[in-house]
Amino acid sequence: MRFDIVTLFPELFAPLLTSGITRRAYESGQVDVRLVNPRDFADGNYRRVDDRPFGGGPGMVMMAEPLAQCLNSIQAQRSEVTPVVLFSPAGKPLAHADVTGWAASTGAILVCGRYEGIDQRFIDKHVTHEISLGDFVLSGGEIAAMALLDAVARLQPGVLNAAESHQQDSFNPALDGLLDCPHYTRPETWGGLAVPDVLLSGHHAQIERWRRDQRLAITLRQRPDLIRSAREARLLSPADESVLIRLGG
Repeated sequence: MRFDIVTLFPELFAPLLTSGITRRAYESGQVDVRLVNPRDFADGNYRRVDDRPFGGGPGMVMMAEPLAQCLNSIQAQRSEVTPVVLFSPAGKPLAHADVTGWAASTGAILVCGRYEGIDQRFIDKHVTHEISLGDFVLSGGEIAAMALLDAVARLQPGVLNAAESHQQDSFNPALDGLLDCPHYTRPETWGGLAVPDVLLSGHHAQIERWRRDQRLAITLRQRPDLIRSAREARLLSPADESVLIRLGG
Protein backbone atom coordinates (compact mmCIF):
# COMPACT_ATOMS: atom_id res chain seq x y z
CA MET A 1 0.00 0.00 0.00
CA ARG A 2 1.10 3.57 -0.60
CA PHE A 3 0.49 6.68 1.47
CA ASP A 4 1.41 10.06 0.02
CA ILE A 5 1.73 12.67 2.76
CA VAL A 6 1.09 16.29 1.82
CA THR A 7 2.94 18.30 4.46
CA LEU A 8 4.83 21.55 4.88
CA PHE A 9 7.12 19.76 7.37
CA PRO A 10 8.25 16.43 5.86
CA GLU A 11 11.21 16.29 8.25
CA LEU A 12 8.82 15.57 11.12
CA PHE A 13 8.22 12.07 9.75
CA ALA A 14 11.85 10.88 9.86
CA PRO A 15 11.69 9.38 13.40
CA LEU A 16 8.46 7.53 12.61
CA LEU A 17 9.89 5.92 9.47
CA THR A 18 13.23 4.89 10.99
CA SER A 19 12.46 3.93 14.61
CA GLY A 20 10.68 1.17 16.47
CA ILE A 21 9.16 -2.08 15.35
CA THR A 22 6.87 -0.45 12.78
CA ARG A 23 9.88 0.71 10.74
CA ARG A 24 9.89 -2.84 9.34
CA ALA A 25 6.71 -2.04 7.45
CA TYR A 26 8.29 1.03 5.87
CA GLU A 27 11.71 -0.50 5.17
CA SER A 28 10.14 -3.57 3.54
CA GLY A 29 7.85 -1.46 1.40
CA GLN A 30 4.71 -3.03 2.86
CA VAL A 31 3.71 0.53 3.68
CA ASP A 32 5.21 2.84 1.05
CA VAL A 33 5.32 6.38 2.45
CA ARG A 34 6.09 9.34 0.18
CA LEU A 35 6.39 12.88 1.48
CA VAL A 36 5.37 15.80 -0.72
CA ASN A 37 5.69 19.47 0.19
CA PRO A 38 3.00 21.75 -1.32
CA ARG A 39 5.47 24.62 -1.15
CA ASP A 40 7.22 23.00 -4.12
CA PHE A 41 4.09 23.73 -6.17
CA ALA A 42 3.62 27.34 -5.10
CA ASP A 43 4.35 30.32 -7.34
CA GLY A 44 6.69 33.24 -6.74
CA ASN A 45 10.09 33.66 -5.19
CA TYR A 46 8.74 33.04 -1.70
CA ARG A 47 6.75 29.93 -2.60
CA ARG A 48 3.82 31.24 -0.60
CA VAL A 49 1.24 28.67 0.51
CA ASP A 50 -0.94 30.75 2.86
CA ASP A 51 -2.79 34.06 2.96
CA ARG A 52 -5.10 36.08 5.20
CA PRO A 53 -8.69 34.86 5.57
CA PHE A 54 -11.50 36.68 3.77
CA GLY A 55 -13.79 38.33 6.28
CA GLY A 56 -10.92 39.05 8.65
CA GLY A 57 -9.88 37.21 11.75
CA PRO A 58 -6.63 35.89 13.23
CA GLY A 59 -4.14 33.58 11.61
CA MET A 60 -3.57 32.48 8.04
CA VAL A 61 -5.29 29.99 5.73
CA MET A 62 -3.58 27.49 3.43
CA MET A 63 -4.28 28.40 -0.20
CA ALA A 64 -6.17 26.00 -2.45
CA GLU A 65 -4.00 26.25 -5.58
CA PRO A 66 -0.65 24.95 -4.25
CA LEU A 67 -2.49 22.07 -2.59
CA ALA A 68 -4.39 21.29 -5.78
CA GLN A 69 -1.22 21.32 -7.85
CA CYS A 70 0.48 19.05 -5.32
CA LEU A 71 -2.49 16.69 -5.37
CA ASN A 72 -2.58 16.60 -9.18
CA SER A 73 1.10 15.65 -9.27
CA ILE A 74 0.56 12.80 -6.81
CA GLN A 75 -2.51 11.46 -8.58
CA ALA A 76 -0.70 11.50 -11.93
CA GLN A 77 1.80 9.03 -10.43
CA ARG A 78 -0.85 6.65 -9.13
CA SER A 79 -2.69 4.19 -11.34
CA GLU A 80 -5.82 3.91 -9.19
CA VAL A 81 -8.36 6.38 -7.86
CA THR A 82 -7.06 7.25 -4.42
CA PRO A 83 -8.93 8.52 -1.35
CA VAL A 84 -7.86 11.96 -0.15
CA VAL A 85 -7.84 12.26 3.65
CA LEU A 86 -7.77 15.52 5.59
CA PHE A 87 -7.05 15.52 9.31
CA SER A 88 -9.49 17.96 10.90
CA PRO A 89 -11.37 18.56 14.19
CA ALA A 90 -14.51 18.37 12.04
CA GLY A 91 -13.67 14.84 10.92
CA LYS A 92 -14.99 11.47 12.00
CA PRO A 93 -13.17 10.20 15.11
CA LEU A 94 -10.68 7.51 14.14
CA ALA A 95 -11.59 4.07 15.49
CA HIS A 96 -10.04 0.61 15.37
CA ALA A 97 -12.44 -0.52 12.65
CA ASP A 98 -11.31 2.40 10.49
CA VAL A 99 -7.65 1.53 11.01
CA THR A 100 -8.35 -2.08 10.05
CA GLY A 101 -10.00 -0.87 6.85
CA TRP A 102 -7.07 1.36 5.91
CA ALA A 103 -4.64 -1.46 6.75
CA ALA A 104 -6.31 -3.64 4.13
CA SER A 105 -6.53 -0.89 1.52
CA THR A 106 -4.16 0.24 -1.23
CA GLY A 107 -3.45 3.43 0.71
CA ALA A 108 -4.46 7.08 0.49
CA ILE A 109 -3.27 10.64 0.10
CA LEU A 110 -3.03 12.24 3.55
CA VAL A 111 -3.31 16.02 3.68
CA CYS A 112 -1.82 17.70 6.75
CA GLY A 113 -3.31 21.13 7.32
CA ARG A 114 -1.59 23.99 9.15
CA TYR A 115 -2.36 27.48 10.44
CA GLU A 116 -6.08 28.30 10.82
CA GLY A 117 -7.01 25.67 8.27
CA ILE A 118 -7.34 25.02 4.54
CA ASP A 119 -9.36 26.94 1.97
CA GLN A 120 -12.75 25.22 2.08
CA ARG A 121 -12.93 25.09 -1.72
CA PHE A 122 -10.04 22.63 -1.81
CA ILE A 123 -11.83 20.49 0.77
CA ASP A 124 -15.12 20.60 -1.11
CA LYS A 125 -13.50 19.70 -4.41
CA HIS A 126 -10.90 17.12 -3.47
CA VAL A 127 -11.21 15.67 0.05
CA THR A 128 -13.06 12.35 0.34
CA HIS A 129 -12.52 11.62 4.05
CA GLU A 130 -12.04 13.84 7.10
CA ILE A 131 -10.52 12.22 10.18
CA SER A 132 -10.14 13.47 13.75
CA LEU A 133 -8.08 12.00 16.60
CA GLY A 134 -10.46 13.43 19.18
CA ASP A 135 -12.02 16.57 20.59
CA PHE A 136 -8.88 18.69 20.74
CA VAL A 137 -6.83 20.78 18.32
CA LEU A 138 -3.27 20.17 17.11
CA SER A 139 -0.91 22.63 15.42
CA GLY A 140 -1.14 20.59 12.23
CA GLY A 141 -2.17 17.28 10.74
CA GLU A 142 1.27 15.67 10.90
CA ILE A 143 0.83 14.05 14.31
CA ALA A 144 -2.54 12.68 13.25
CA ALA A 145 -1.03 11.31 10.03
CA MET A 146 1.74 9.62 12.03
CA ALA A 147 -0.83 8.07 14.33
CA LEU A 148 -2.72 6.59 11.39
CA LEU A 149 0.47 5.35 9.71
CA ASP A 150 1.71 3.71 12.91
CA ALA A 151 -1.64 2.03 13.55
CA VAL A 152 -1.77 0.74 9.96
CA ALA A 153 1.87 -0.40 9.90
CA ARG A 154 1.62 -2.55 13.03
CA LEU A 155 -1.25 -4.53 11.46
CA GLN A 156 0.86 -5.60 8.48
CA PRO A 157 2.01 -9.27 8.43
CA GLY A 158 5.41 -9.82 10.02
CA VAL A 159 5.74 -6.35 11.54
CA LEU A 160 5.09 -7.36 15.15
CA ASN A 161 7.30 -10.01 16.74
CA ALA A 162 4.27 -12.17 17.54
CA ALA A 163 1.69 -12.39 14.79
CA GLU A 164 -1.16 -12.62 17.30
CA SER A 165 -0.08 -9.56 19.32
CA HIS A 166 -2.45 -7.11 17.70
CA GLN A 167 -5.35 -9.51 18.22
CA GLN A 168 -5.03 -8.78 21.96
CA ASP A 169 -5.20 -5.02 21.47
CA SER A 170 -7.90 -2.91 23.03
CA PHE A 171 -10.94 -2.43 20.75
CA ASN A 172 -10.08 -5.53 18.69
CA PRO A 173 -13.08 -7.67 17.66
CA ALA A 174 -11.12 -10.68 18.96
CA LEU A 175 -11.74 -9.20 22.43
CA ASP A 176 -15.33 -8.27 21.58
CA GLY A 177 -14.29 -4.62 21.42
CA LEU A 178 -13.29 -4.48 25.09
CA LEU A 179 -10.21 -2.82 26.55
CA ASP A 180 -7.15 -4.96 27.16
CA CYS A 181 -6.33 -6.51 30.54
CA PRO A 182 -3.35 -5.61 32.80
CA HIS A 183 0.03 -7.18 32.02
CA TYR A 184 2.90 -8.10 34.36
CA THR A 185 6.51 -9.26 34.05
CA ARG A 186 9.53 -9.93 36.27
CA PRO A 187 10.13 -9.53 39.18
CA GLU A 188 7.19 -11.20 40.86
CA THR A 189 7.15 -8.49 43.54
CA TRP A 190 7.97 -4.87 42.81
CA GLY A 191 7.46 -1.80 44.98
CA GLY A 192 5.60 -3.95 47.51
CA LEU A 193 3.13 -5.09 44.87
CA ALA A 194 2.89 -8.74 43.81
CA VAL A 195 1.83 -10.27 40.53
CA PRO A 196 -1.68 -11.79 40.85
CA ASP A 197 -1.36 -15.42 41.96
CA VAL A 198 -3.50 -16.72 39.11
CA LEU A 199 -0.89 -15.61 36.55
CA LEU A 200 1.71 -17.78 38.30
CA SER A 201 -0.56 -20.82 38.60
CA GLY A 202 0.03 -22.31 35.16
CA HIS A 203 -3.71 -22.99 34.96
CA HIS A 204 -4.51 -21.67 31.49
CA ALA A 205 -8.30 -21.76 31.79
CA GLN A 206 -8.22 -19.81 35.05
CA ILE A 207 -5.75 -17.31 33.57
CA GLU A 208 -7.99 -16.70 30.56
CA ARG A 209 -11.04 -16.24 32.81
CA TRP A 210 -9.09 -13.80 34.99
CA ARG A 211 -8.00 -11.83 31.95
CA ARG A 212 -11.55 -11.72 30.63
CA ASP A 213 -12.85 -10.54 33.99
CA GLN A 214 -10.21 -7.81 34.10
CA ARG A 215 -11.13 -6.66 30.60
CA LEU A 216 -14.76 -6.43 31.61
CA ALA A 217 -13.92 -4.55 34.83
CA ILE A 218 -11.59 -2.05 33.18
CA THR A 219 -13.96 -1.44 30.29
CA LEU A 220 -16.93 -0.95 32.62
CA ARG A 221 -14.93 1.55 34.68
CA GLN A 222 -13.23 3.45 31.86
CA ARG A 223 -15.48 3.02 28.81
CA PRO A 224 -18.99 1.88 29.75
CA ASP A 225 -20.08 2.80 26.22
CA LEU A 226 -18.06 -0.18 24.94
CA ILE A 227 -19.92 -2.47 27.34
CA ARG A 228 -23.22 -1.17 25.96
CA SER A 229 -22.02 -1.80 22.41
CA ALA A 230 -20.94 -5.35 23.28
CA ARG A 231 -24.31 -6.02 24.86
CA GLU A 232 -26.20 -4.65 21.87
CA ALA A 233 -24.16 -6.91 19.60
CA ARG A 234 -24.79 -9.86 21.98
CA LEU A 235 -21.08 -10.51 22.39
CA LEU A 236 -21.14 -11.09 26.14
CA SER A 237 -21.63 -14.55 27.66
CA PRO A 238 -23.72 -15.34 30.76
CA ALA A 239 -20.44 -15.59 32.69
CA ASP A 240 -19.50 -12.12 31.46
CA GLU A 241 -22.86 -10.74 32.55
CA SER A 242 -22.43 -12.30 35.98
CA VAL A 243 -19.12 -10.51 36.36
CA LEU A 244 -20.66 -7.20 35.32
CA ILE A 245 -23.60 -7.60 37.69
CA ARG A 246 -21.14 -8.29 40.52
CA LEU A 247 -19.27 -5.11 39.57
CA GLY A 248 -22.44 -3.07 39.55
CA GLY A 249 -22.75 -2.92 35.78
